[in-house]
Amino acid sequence: MHPEGPLNSPASTLSPPGPRAVRDIEPPCTEGGKPENRKNGNPREAAFHRNNKPLNSDKIHQRDVESSGARGHRYPGGVIDLRLLREDPDRARASQRARGEDVDLVDAVLSADERRRSSSVRFDELRSEQKQLGKLIPKAAGEEKDELLRRAGELAGAVKAADAEKDEAAEETQRLLRRLSNLVHPDVPVGGEEDFTVLETLGTPRDFAAEGFEPKDHLELGQKLGAIDVERGAKVSGSRFYFLTGVGALLELALVNAAIAQATEAGFTPMLTPALVKQQAMDGTGFLGQAAQDVYHLDKDDLYLVGTSEVALAGYHMDEIIEADRLPLRYAAFSPCFRREAGSYGKDTRGIFRVHQFDKVEMFSYVAPEDSQEEHRRLLQWEKQWLSSLELPFQVIDVATGDLGSSAARKFDCEAWIPTQGKYRELTSTSDCTEFQSRRLAVRMRDSRDGKAVRPLATLNGTLCAVPRTIVALLENHQQEDGSVWIPPVLRPYLGGRAALEPVAR
Repeated sequence: MHPEGPLNSPASTLSPPGPRAVRDIEPPCTEGGKPENRKNGNPREAAFHRNNKPLNSDKIHQRDVESSGARGHRYPGGVIDLRLLREDPDRARASQRARGEDVDLVDAVLSADERRRSSSVRFDELRSEQKQLGKLIPKAAGEEKDELLRRAGELAGAVKAADAEKDEAAEETQRLLRRLSNLVHPDVPVGGEEDFTVLETLGTPRDFAAEGFEPKDHLELGQKLGAIDVERGAKVSGSRFYFLTGVGALLELALVNAAIAQATEAGFTPMLTPALVKQQAMDGTGFLGQAAQDVYHLDKDDLYLVGTSEVALAGYHMDEIIEADRLPLRYAAFSPCFRREAGSYGKDTRGIFRVHQFDKVEMFSYVAPEDSQEEHRRLLQWEKQWLSSLELPFQVIDVATGDLGSSAARKFDCEAWIPTQGKYRELTSTSDCTEFQSRRLAVRMRDSRDGKAVRPLATLNGTLCAVPRTIVALLENHQQEDGSVWIPPVLRPYLGGRAALEPVAR
């Protein structure tokens, strides 16, 4: 075994997490000057860009009477500013179409909103007449007073009916509006899971054939190291559960400590968050829409197990107004995560790559909406810095529209090379959720210019370390011919200084 690193270690080809880690990503271009895409010449992408215009932040920041925070939090506003939707419905239609979602929903929202506004006008007119009658009746007498009283009786019923119609239309507008996914960023590649754009590749996968041995997969390595026990995990809890034992448990703790150390050094506040949350938080972050099938729900308590600490972190400032001079707020949380993986039957059934319960370190940012794209790049750079410090070969992709979660306007994934699978697999992701979550959760910011203007802010999230998948990548990429696994220097202080994990005698 090579004490300073594995044979053909990617360390020599990975840039250090120094100056390179803070530069902006420039997507590699083809001869035509367009970023490389898995599906070249995608006609849907061209159509999408024709139908979409850059966000007008001034429009976004204007507040409607129905936007979140206007009346406190009780499932307040929708995900999109209604005024923006009225003024540029084609953009919302194009976004829904690019996601592969219901385009007619946009028109249903607009129709309900028109009914809400017209019924509000009707209610106001009737109330005005009712108030005017209230002033005239005491001054009238005889038949005139009788007529006014008769009209007042009619108005009372009409006002009550108009008020009910107004409230019903408002509820219908909000119900439909909350079914809309976030508006996708115009630069997101259009298509499904395989239509992503490769932005950057760092590190070179090892040539195990040149080294003279066949790589073992993470489960075989983990079992020989005494680190992973899936058989007893299945015995105790069922499929997709596991035990980390011995050096496996120590490796998780090392990863978590190193990740939190990096985040803290970057200015994040470390957090330990609840694993159970109320419906308000789960729905507010968008996880009870298309992702609801993957969520565990405790019926007796009406609580939900989080699939990511993003849910708790987004709800942390729910129903609050944050002063602009406090932004950005950045949190790094360590938490257990629970996912039903309902749509993943038959996928990744071997080992610990796709499991029902795992631990994760998550980054979360609150920023002004106009700063969200820049913050998104920062989160991606911190993820790149982390994977580079682990000396893993990986690629960065711009996730396609059809593979975005409902809350994300744009998402970047970092995918590490998995030798025994012969392909890159997702290890981290970072999403710009713009105002989607803050509107639903009534998290607002107060501009420091006059101290009065209140508007939604932007939320972003980014995985720093999803433990099981990171262990998979570490074991497979840093394995040696004798079954030992080289440990990157960044983890050694948390593993008693050891430079390698050795197979245990059986």
